[in-house]
Amino acid sequence: MQVTDLDFGGVKIIEPKVFEDNRGYSYESYSNKILSESGVNFPFVLDYEAMNLKKNTIRGIHFQNNPHPQTKLVRVLSGEIYDVVVDLRSDSPTYKKWIAHTISAENKKQILIPNGFGHAFLTKADNTVVLYKFDDYYDGSLVRTIRWNDPEIAIEWGIENPILSKGDETAPFLMESDVNFTMELNK
Repeated sequence: MQVTDLDFGGVKIIEPKVFEDNRGYSYESYSNKILSESGVNFPFVLDYEAMNLKKNTIRGIHFQNNPHPQTKLVRVLSGEIYDVVVDLRSDSPTYKKWIAHTISAENKKQILIPNGFGHAFLTKADNTVVLYKFDDYYDGSLVRTIRWNDPEIAIEWGIENPILSKGDETAPFLMESDVNFTMELNK
């Protein structure tokens, strides 16, 4: 397993060592030992799976607010996503900045998203299945969404009319949100 720090507030790409032969492939998708040796020390407590029927579906920008923010480890079991991470820590030098990576069943990459960051993705294939690991439990009273096309964040999606849930379509813009992340609170 190779862990690459993206120099973006602790966001990392994790690439497994894949073993292939005439039967198919196999690999370790999670190793607490290897990740801990690479500085990834989160006690993941919850797995969550999301199936997306259609290409060009956007989910996000989602996060769980303090006092129970969540670190996420995201991978794709089927299909492909354009995965976006947004820094929502108000005192960070990269506040409101974003990065994106292609995560797919084919490349088997994973992305580690520390708490204090928003997460979104655009499906690049029909029937895309995304698996999340979380380091804290879901608390619906703390879950927040920022509008996918917020002009302050200005994510370059490469699509004008994505498929959206009603919640994502009508989510507040960042300036209307009650985000309460700082670098000190979210270590």
